[in-house]
Amino acid sequence: QVRLVESGGGLVQPGGSLRLSCTASGFTFDVYRMSWYRQAPGKERELVAGITWDRRTNYIDSVKGRFTISRDNAKNMVYLQMNSLKPEDTAVYYCKANNGNRIYWGQGTQVTVSS
Repeated sequence: QVRLVESGGGLVQPGGSLRLSCTASGFTFDVYRMSWYRQAPGKERELVAGITWDRRTNYIDSVKGRFTISRDNAKNMVYLQMNSLKPEDTAVYYCKANNGNRIYWGQGTQVTVSS
């Protein structure tokens, strides 16, 4: 059974940090591209950051220099370190796995940036 389980979301003040984790099971994790997406209320889901099997990364412009995606293939986990958080980062964050043939999604974790 394929599972992607996100954790680490919560309420944080502007300027604060959070580390999201995604635990994968049920598929060959280390050959999948892993990504973090987010969806704010009333907006479309957008790609935040991605990391390939060989750890090449990409980010949307609005998070460059603040967010870092990483993966631990031995633990089947992918992370998103989020620093200098802004209110506009508030969203549900989703983990996605993609190998070109199959796509899997997690259930999401809420991140709220507010004073």
